[in-house]
Amino acid sequence: MEPTIVYPARMIRTMDPSRPTAEAIAVRGERIRALGTVNELMAYPDAVRDDRYADAVLVPGFVESHSHAGSGNMWNDIYVGLVDRTDPDGKRWSGCRTIEDVLARLMEADRELQDPGAPLLAWGLDPIYFPGKTLSAKELDTVSTTRPILVAHTSGHANSVNSMVLDANGIDASTNVIGVVKDASGRPTGELQEMVAMALVAPLAEGRGIMAVNPAALRALAQDGVNTGTTTLTDLGSQVLMDDDGVDLYHSAVDDDFPARLNVFHFGLGVGKVALSFEDAAKRLVHLRGLSNSKLRFGNVKLMLDGTVQGFTARLQEPGYYGGQPNGIWAVNPEEYYEAFEAFHRAGILIHVHCNGDQATQLFIETLEAILAEYPRPDHRHTCTHSQLTTSAQYRRLAALGACANIFANHIWAWGDQHIDLTVGPDRAARMNAAATALRHGVPISLHSDTPVTPLGPLRTVKHAATRLTVSGRVMGEQERISAQNALEAVTLGGAYMLKMDHEIGSLQAGKFADIAVLAEDPLEVPDTLIGDIHVYGTVVGGRHHASNVSAPVRASSR
Repeated sequence: MEPTIVYPARMIRTMDPSRPTAEAIAVRGERIRALGTVNELMAYPDAVRDDRYADAVLVPGFVESHSHAGSGNMWNDIYVGLVDRTDPDGKRWSGCRTIEDVLARLMEADRELQDPGAPLLAWGLDPIYFPGKTLSAKELDTVSTTRPILVAHTSGHANSVNSMVLDANGIDASTNVIGVVKDASGRPTGELQEMVAMALVAPLAEGRGIMAVNPAALRALAQDGVNTGTTTLTDLGSQVLMDDDGVDLYHSAVDDDFPARLNVFHFGLGVGKVALSFEDAAKRLVHLRGLSNSKLRFGNVKLMLDGTVQGFTARLQEPGYYGGQPNGIWAVNPEEYYEAFEAFHRAGILIHVHCNGDQATQLFIETLEAILAEYPRPDHRHTCTHSQLTTSAQYRRLAALGACANIFANHIWAWGDQHIDLTVGPDRAARMNAAATALRHGVPISLHSDTPVTPLGPLRTVKHAATRLTVSGRVMGEQERISAQNALEAVTLGGAYMLKMDHEIGSLQAGKFADIAVLAEDPLEVPDTLIGDIHVYGTVVGGRHHASNVSAPVRASSR
């Protein structure tokens, strides 16, 4: 008989209201056998005590319901983001606080490249952090005019390139492509916004970046999960599932030793030409669902409607952007979106839709309502992902339609000051990422990082939702704060629910997978402002132990 391993802990928080805390957890094989006191669990046949977590706090493994496998690729390129970040190997990368810092880092990288014709690729830029400054072709030409340079914006929705890239790809004043930014004289500046414009230079970064997937990237993403207590990740979405080789890639990488579960969504619409008709893609996803296993899930789809708020490419309802900027860019037209949604919905597929602006949310709602009227489907759990500017009235309709909201709480910290001062103004910013409103209206929620857009780290995400603090220390909408308990539920059981995996993961209960985050402190016993600083020792996935690569912080002596 397989032994039952009993793990006592300093505290176990289960996210199960019928037993919210426990003294110990019993694991047999890959599943939880029971929770209770040590004495209760040691009475089980073949029980063996293991004290490795006796001083730790155990919570359900976190569920990241909006991440990208390409996050593991990003560290192959030069990081030029504003804030310091830690890569999956535990190395800390310093941020670039000014445009001059960005250019200096690019110049250093240019000097270090041995091949004079090799492209210089970088990532993490966001121009909104540098008011009055630009990183256009003109500035990038000061780094090199003989080497192609592409700097991916941290949102994944824009690139900046130098003149050599513009010239090599025939992008000039005559280019009539939405998203190719031009100056007052009609010349391209070197900034390419959204997918159609970015596709003009896509061959330069082929196999790299947020949309690329390979075994090394998947392993890096999974280790980032271990480092942050995340036991279930998503690739939202993949562009290789319509090909058998792409499916084989995931199967080869996500093996028994892979330290996380991965739910892979097909990117069905919003990033260029689709590989198959919507009907054929839906049939293939139903087929792929049968190739899933306990570690690797297929059969879901992502659609994308608009751009980003901080890039002024999200679609907003009145009163629009704070400074009167033009409305954003639709990723697809409404007719094509309706056709895609209908095909995937009728096939019984779970649909997550990228909606940053409230106009995009409105289209999501109206399309869902019309399709449900014609093709009713109980418990569909279709999800408005990002849901940044979703209004109270829209949340009421989402609740009535049985939809979920995956809320981008990390934006409050990462771009909160910019939303208050530049994008939508203080009134609308206070209502952004409105988790409290969603819960008040009965909408199931999760919270996400969209890594690599913001760093993977559900404990930090909990802190942002609970405090709504910006980098400058302002509170961006006090009434939209939620409790740490509600935020923890959102990054565990909430994420599991909108992936339709809540019967297997998301809480610590008998019969579920033994997926556990191992923490140094109790998130419900420290101040909300410190939740994101809690050290993660590692994870347990299906009963197997995985150690973090990130060293515990050195605490100052109290003596």
